[in-house]
Amino acid sequence: MLFFSFFKTLVDQEVTVELKNDMEIRGILKSVDQYLNLKLDDVTCTNCDKYPYLDAVKNLFIRGSTVRYVHMNPNSVDCTLLQDASRRGMFYIMYFIWIQY
Repeated sequence: MLFFSFFKTLVDQEVTVELKNDMEIRGILKSVDQYLNLKLDDVTCTNCDKYPYLDAVKNLFIRGSTVRYVHMNPNSVDCTLLQDASRRGMFYIMYFIWIQY
């Protein structure tokens, strides 16, 4: 759930998605769901010489299981929000473990 919340903060920002087949696609992140499926607009392929058919594509849906990395502008990441969310997540995990004993 932490990654889903984090990616929701990146909506309407430019990201580069590296897929497991070594394809890199740059575009504006328009939506993300709980499976980390991504919808990109204004798509450009960074290695178009290998994939010339992607020149005609302007929006794209990427299944989350095919994503290797998502590159983003470091200035667009709110580190304090991310750290706070990870602390809350760790607190709930520790609380759940403590309740079971």
